[in-house]
Amino acid sequence: MFRQCRFLRLQKLQIRSYYDTRTHVPRKGDKVVVAMSGGVDSSVTAKLLADKDYDLSAVFMRNWDTRDESGSDHGCEWEKDWEDVDLSREYWTRVFEPSLSSGKAGITPNPDVWCNREVKFGVLLDRLTGDPGLSNTTWLATGHYANKDWKHHNGVLRPRTSSLSRTLFPLESITKTEVRELAVKWNLPTAARQESMGICFVGEKRKFHDFISQYIPPKPGPIINMETGLQVGEHAGLWNFTVGQGAKVSGLKEKTFVAKKDIPKNIIYVVPGTMKFRHVMPEVGCSVYSLVMMIAFAIDFNEPQKAVAPGQVATVYIEDWCLGCGTILDVT
Repeated sequence: MFRQCRFLRLQKLQIRSYYDTRTHVPRKGDKVVVAMSGGVDSSVTAKLLADKDYDLSAVFMRNWDTRDESGSDHGCEWEKDWEDVDLSREYWTRVFEPSLSSGKAGITPNPDVWCNREVKFGVLLDRLTGDPGLSNTTWLATGHYANKDWKHHNGVLRPRTSSLSRTLFPLESITKTEVRELAVKWNLPTAARQESMGICFVGEKRKFHDFISQYIPPKPGPIINMETGLQVGEHAGLWNFTVGQGAKVSGLKEKTFVAKKDIPKNIIYVVPGTMKFRHVMPEVGCSVYSLVMMIAFAIDFNEPQKAVAPGQVATVYIEDWCLGCGTILDVT
């Protein structure tokens, strides 16, 4: 159980944007590009906008080139029937390489958050709005459950208001359940499609360990029962484990989960029991303190929390206003 975590660089988000979001909307005939992911959120977003009088088109971000792995010219990303934007180089340098560096350091990265920050609301938005012939008329629409007053966005945007000035969030006032209902009503092929929880470059059909071992050499170390102090197994690298995750120690009859990672000593500590690895955690009460000139901060939880993992992102709210976020450095 952790009472406090420290994180770096609170990316402060403005409470209000510099324009009035009620009037800063596309005009008739403006070009609106929908970022399609193949999921129900972007599909409903496209349908909602199709009923508007915009010059509507769709784009698919190709962030990972499977040809690099297969050695052939065949890859599913090349078979899309809408416009592709090749962002694989930017994704590699801005998301994948930093994730590898974090993994090598024993920290659990969050590449999906940085993909939103650096690629979707970074490079893609810049490409769509940076063309001199399009900059005054092109908008980017996404399936995020957010709005341009910085509400409900989990701190994934770059801290510059211009990132939002050409962005549309048609789902801002719609719940996930309502989105599913609309998809069924409109007979969209994604209506019953399950949520994708896989990491972009790994996918859902491959195991993370098998994939990442192609890029990071093994670094064996002990797995120790935190209650008894006895070694119960050996791991191939800290990057294969996240605090709160089931440990799956070979030879152990009882289930265990990761309680702690000692990065300097390359040790995984486990305790008996089970714990659900949280994709999204509920909001919890806390106090935030500045530690180093408004660069590093400490979060004191009102109640002790489980499975707070360094490398993940902590986001701070006042009610439903997102104040900022930062990467968790350590927990105590």
